Amino acid sequence: MSVNKAYSADQNGEAPTTSAGTSNGSTTNLPAHLQRQIVATEQTHLKASTKQAYFADEKITIPQTDRVGFSWHKLWAFTGPGFLMSIAYLDPGNIESDLQSGAIAKYKILWVLLWATILGLLMQRLAARLGVVTGLHLAEMCYRQYKKLPRLILWVMIEIAIIGSDMQEVIGTAIAIYLLSNKFVPLWLGTLITIVDTFTFLFLDKYGLRKLEFLFGVLITIMAVTFGYEYIVSAPDQMEVIKGMFIPWCKDCNSRVLLQAVGVVGAVIMPHNLYLHSALVKSRDIDRRQPARVREANYYFFIEASVALFVSFIINLFVVAVFAHGMYGQTNNDVLEVCQNRSMYEDAKNSFVDNNNGNDLIDADLYKGGLFLGCTFGAAAMFIWGVGILAAGQSSTMTGTYAGQFSMEGFLNLQWPRWRRVLFTRLIAIVPTFLLAFFSRMEDLTNMNDILNAVMSLQLPCICYFIFVI
Repeated sequence: MSVNKAYSADQNGEAPTTSAGTSNGSTTNLPAHLQRQIVATEQTHLKASTKQAYFADEKITIPQTDRVGFSWHKLWAFTGPGFLMSIAYLDPGNIESDLQSGAIAKYKILWVLLWATILGLLMQRLAARLGVVTGLHLAEMCYRQYKKLPRLILWVMIEIAIIGSDMQEVIGTAIAIYLLSNKFVPLWLGTLITIVDTFTFLFLDKYGLRKLEFLFGVLITIMAVTFGYEYIVSAPDQMEVIKGMFIPWCKDCNSRVLLQAVGVVGAVIMPHNLYLHSALVKSRDIDRRQPARVREANYYFFIEASVALFVSFIINLFVVAVFAHGMYGQTNNDVLEVCQNRSMYEDAKNSFVDNNNGNDLIDADLYKGGLFLGCTFGAAAMFIWGVGILAAGQSSTMTGTYAGQFSMEGFLNLQWPRWRRVLFTRLIAIVPTFLLAFFSRMEDLTNMNDILNAVMSLQLPCICYFIFVI
């Protein structure tokens, strides 16, 4: 018996049947020697019948109405994937990059943040369209289009990006717990706690897709409120903020500012987020046999992604502006003078150390940012900052988990139980972070964050080359 490659997809493009006689369209039902003869195409269904994706057993139905034109009801049905995707623009690595760009360059590279977000929206748009039109996410398409060697290289690069992002989430969460516990929970213990909370959040999708998306919405709202509070109490110059956003110029910028601008791009556009978004849009029940329904889905997903990334940009803008207004050009001694009558003065003395006769500028990080806010605006500002960082760390942990799951399922046609997948990547991320937290200083964690942002920047052109050229 010969096996040809004439496949017919169902309306969602996800459960095709083959002429080899398999009823459910999965090549895993064929004998091994026949499986090896099949060349995967866009319509080949490769996965086992038990799917691991969080929306496998539940898809959101899109309401159909006779009304012509825009529908808020339909937009609400499509709302969810874009906000989950936007979490990657708000992880602790992003927040630290924001505060550092404010402290180093003031408002001068806000336009870099704006255009990086716009570029990110264009790339996310392409990824979402791929998922909507084909019914396959980016990693599944790579499996069908690439030969084994480039596919494995691309998978390894994505895994490095996911693990790097995971390390930033561990660092951010550990620092947030350290701040909120008033140093009662040391950094090394905070890194271990992130293992437990990851598995706790992992099983929340058992309560339903919409509830999970609502939880992400709550976490984004927490970030908007907490960082917005810092923006209001610091009251930066609004005209300077606007000029920094819309005038693409950087007068008297040195190599340090240039390096920070590159880091902003790497922190905003996360390579694995393209794979995540192309998979998340599959959670909506779209009849792909009807071109009008596909165009409608692309239209509403673009609106939702635009709103989500606009919200993420505003949150990032809050952080940049707060520290541009308060930290730019300030020395360690300047902060210590403000801290003298505050409860966190002893911590500030250990963090804002001057080794240059009072001329050392602040080397900002997440922890110092919290101390600075506490010294300047009171303890409430420091704890509110910690809550925002914790929300950023927890939400990005969950989306990183799903991105890792989708990439493994797509590139390798391999399904691990979610707990095993999470344990694998989280342990890789935690081991170096734990060792630094246990044996080194807070500054070493910050240096690691800077390196990881640079790695993300370097990976972007390589990944784009693989996706669009090879």
